[in-house]
Amino acid sequence: MQLKLDNNVSQFADEIEALSGLNLYDCYQCGKCSAGCPVSQFTQESPTRLIRLIQLNQKETVLNSKTPYLCASCSTCSERCPMEIDVAKVMETVRILASREGVKPAVKEVVNFSGAFLDSVKSNGRLFELGMTISFNLRNRTPLKDAMLGPVMLQKGKLGLFPQSIKNKEKIKNIFNNSSYFEPKEEKKEH
Repeated sequence: MQLKLDNNVSQFADEIEALSGLNLYDCYQCGKCSAGCPVSQFTQESPTRLIRLIQLNQKETVLNSKTPYLCASCSTCSERCPMEIDVAKVMETVRILASREGVKPAVKEVVNFSGAFLDSVKSNGRLFELGMTISFNLRNRTPLKDAMLGPVMLQKGKLGLFPQSIKNKEKIKNIFNNSSYFEPKEEKKEH
């Protein structure tokens, strides 16, 4: 793969640093993060390579990569890094930056799952599994996926038919409302 470098190579790394507080130029590409990553075999770029692409100002490639979305956020990479770079935080920062810039997620199912999960918690103060599953399937345009499992799980008491709310769920809503992470997204654009 040939990379085209411009005169302002550090711009994207500086942007990541401003959001995450991490200096990615401390990374000397030892590969320990990638060696310990449980999902690296499924990603486009290893964590090591993604950080190198950030260092080389390859913003479009990074923001359109599947790697940050497939990251399990287990922090194995962060724990193994001899330079103490929180690689899991880098992945989260890339996802946030992509969302803020209106880049369509490379793995929409991950974003749809997160959205369905967080909407359920915001509405009920806790997770309502049945409602979240329905919301997730609708977001993925697969409304009947796993529908045959529903009655069996209801019968065995594994799913509740109605959501259970917690006391003071307004406090949970306030957390969501006060967090900049949940700000409305800009108009989506293709890169």
